[in-house]
Amino acid sequence: MAGATSDSGPDNSHQKGDVSGRTPSSGSALTVPAAESGVGAIQLPAWAKALGWCGVAGLIYLLICAVSIISRGFAGLGSDAAHTMFAFAAHPWVGLSVGVLGTVLIQSSTTTTAIAVTAVGSGALPIEGAIPIILGANVGTTVTTSLVALTFVGDRTEFRRALGASTVHDFYNWLALLIFFPIELIWHPLQHISGTLTNALYGTDWLPNPAHFNFIRAATRPVEHGVIHATSHVSSTLGPLFTIVIGAVLILIAVRYLGKLLKLLMVGKARDILIKAVGGNAYLAMVSGMGVTVVTQSSTITTSVLVPFAGTGILTPAQVYPVVVGSNLGTTFTVVFAAFAGVGQDAKIGLQAAFVHLIYNLFAIIVIYVIPLLRPVPLFCAENLARITSEHRWVLAVYLGTVFIALPALVIVLVGVL
Repeated sequence: MAGATSDSGPDNSHQKGDVSGRTPSSGSALTVPAAESGVGAIQLPAWAKALGWCGVAGLIYLLICAVSIISRGFAGLGSDAAHTMFAFAAHPWVGLSVGVLGTVLIQSSTTTTAIAVTAVGSGALPIEGAIPIILGANVGTTVTTSLVALTFVGDRTEFRRALGASTVHDFYNWLALLIFFPIELIWHPLQHISGTLTNALYGTDWLPNPAHFNFIRAATRPVEHGVIHATSHVSSTLGPLFTIVIGAVLILIAVRYLGKLLKLLMVGKARDILIKAVGGNAYLAMVSGMGVTVVTQSSTITTSVLVPFAGTGILTPAQVYPVVVGSNLGTTFTVVFAAFAGVGQDAKIGLQAAFVHLIYNLFAIIVIYVIPLLRPVPLFCAENLARITSEHRWVLAVYLGTVFIALPALVIVLVGVL
């Protein structure tokens, strides 16, 4: 009830401004209203809190495993189809749609980018055709976070909070696409700048390959491989489908009980510490989002983990916003670092594609977030979609089905096939 009061109460205008974080560049710590600071909440003994935090860590681990399992399932189901789609994706609008739809199917923008680079290296696709795919992949990767928000659909207030936090990633990426895709079609700045950087840095192996230090993947690999092994005994089509279903069930379990534990644990001082860490300074939050994404090598994991915190009212969509922006940038470094380890002409083109991804996200941060004019737009759109969807649940299905599946598929059929 406290969360609902904070979100909608007409008498809390000052407190609401603090919590919403609508001035993220101010650098001041956010103030938690007394009604939400945990007063009157259940006070747990120290041993129960310790056990609860172990449970939170375990559920976050399970969530990371589940995202990886779904990614592996979609990769097994959709990789061949994605390769086939890329073969006729030379048209920029088709390439953009392939990037969105391919990433929705595979659930990994890194995988989509890697397949696009392979197509470029094999001569099936020019670098001009790969750039729209990379830009589209940046958008398609946000679907999973919106699906995580569905676990809060039983409570209208929590659902609105969770969906607002998850779809801010959608609208940030769509706004970046609306700005830079037409510019790239006309003047090709991403292609020119990435080509210049590639010519200057190719052959210098001073950057390490982060795959050698990826302890998050190493920790989740046993669970991931166990599920893959369990589903490998059925057909090549049913196996990946079962893998996807198992991953989806694990996400539902992890998010459901993570939200319940956080309600019990995030009271008083622990809650203040979390809010100060993420919401105290927007640019520090951005750096934290980038760092976590570099470690996990998945922006989906970073944003998905934050959705339960937003759903339970611990974080607001405005506080999640800079973390999402940072995660967008963090997901580019893995490809850049790994590209330096390659050899041959294909590796050079791969490095250029990696720089396209990096430069695009850097420009997006500067134009949309650093310059304050456009900064409120993604948050405004996300909060309004969440408000409408909390009243009419079917709106989310229409939004996701139309924007991420039907529209890209229609462009591919009309422009690329017919």
